[in-house]
Amino acid sequence: MADGPEDVARLRWRCRRGMKELDLVLLRYLEQDYPLASAADRDAFARILELQDPDLFGYLVGRDSPAEASLRHVVARIRRVDG
Repeated sequence: MADGPEDVARLRWRCRRGMKELDLVLLRYLEQDYPLASAADRDAFARILELQDPDLFGYLVGRDSPAEASLRHVVARIRRVDG
């Protein structure tokens, strides 16, 4: 679980993707929802950042859905922050 400023800075760097759209939506979640997220949601967000861009994009536009419930939950939260 990432908690300290160095960890958040590392997550911010990992939000930088090959697609500007992903950068924006991920950074918005990191700034708005992440600070109040549960430990489980923070862990799921870190795992989401390990996904390949095409998979992540598919999840965030609703084309696909992660198999794991914790990832689905955080993807839904990211989509709400963006919407």
